[in-house]
Amino acid sequence: MDRASMKRAAACAALDYVGSDVIGVGAGSTAEAFIDVLAASDRRPRAAVAASERSRALLVEHGIAVVSLTADVLPLAVYVDGADEADGELRLIKGGGGALTREKVLASAARRFVCIVDESKLVRALGAFPLPVEVVPMAQALVERELRALSLTTQ
Repeated sequence: MDRASMKRAAACAALDYVGSDVIGVGAGSTAEAFIDVLAASDRRPRAAVAASERSRALLVEHGIAVVSLTADVLPLAVYVDGADEADGELRLIKGGGGALTREKVLASAARRFVCIVDESKLVRALGAFPLPVEVVPMAQALVERELRALSLTTQ
């Protein structure tokens, strides 16, 4: 099975967790695969909150209502996204893309986090690529100090 087929199969499995409540949808190619299979399925959430502008546009393109994360949609029933890496113990690396903070907010706003991972994401040891850290401006000096204390580099 090629990578796109594996990603699609994993995205199809995530449909089992989608009902009629508001859901959260991540960012990146795996989330896009999920949006495509969601749109082609008979599962229709009332609406979705998107972690990225690209995900938002795809949801709208497929006729799925997109809403903001407000008190009246909390908690989200489920948040569906992909992982960058997963090991044999099901530990994950998330956040190699550009929607770091929005993904974390949606994951914490949901009752359940469904992470789509196909075998192309499986690794023996986590950490094959540099992991970005997104920082709010107010916390920059604090975060830099903590990263240096861990002997990590900042850019």
